[in-house]
Amino acid sequence: MFNFKKLPLQASNINMKQIGLKTSITLLLTLVVSMVGSAQNGNVSIDQDKRIAQLLQIYKAVNSSANYYTVQIGFGSYDEAEELKTEADVDFPGWGSKIVFDSPTYRVHVGKFRTKLEAERKFLEVRKKYPASLLLKPEKTQYFKKKDSGE
Repeated sequence: MFNFKKLPLQASNINMKQIGLKTSITLLLTLVVSMVGSAQNGNVSIDQDKRIAQLLQIYKAVNSSANYYTVQIGFGSYDEAEELKTEADVDFPGWGSKIVFDSPTYRVHVGKFRTKLEAERKFLEVRKKYPASLLLKPEKTQYFKKKDSGE
C-alpha cells in the first residue's frame, strides 16, 4: 500500500495564484482567437458570361408558357364545375385542378403532365372515378423565332 503521509508537500513548488493566472490568460487568448476567426467577412465577385442571362430568360419563357397534357373530368355550369373541382382536389391531391371557361360551359381540368406516357397513366387512374373524362393534348407553341437565312 501507498502511504500518503510520507510524501513531502512543498507549497513553494505549487503557487495557486500562478495556476489561476495561467488559466485566465489561456482562456482569454482562446476567446480572442475564436472571435477573430469567426468575424471574417468576404466579398465574392462572380464574373459570368452575359449569354447566361439570356439563357435564363429563354428558360423562364419556355417554362411559363409550356403546354402540358391534362385531363378534363367534366363540364357544366359554374356551380357544377366548382363542385367537381372540389371533388377532384380531394380525389387527386397535389395534382392541381382548375376551371377553364370555354363558352358556353365551364370545364374542369386536373394535372399537368409533360409526357404523353405519364398523362396516359394518370388518365387511366382518373377514368376509374370519372368515366366520362378526356385526355387533352397540349397546344403546339413556337418558342423561338426563326432567323432569316440571308445573314
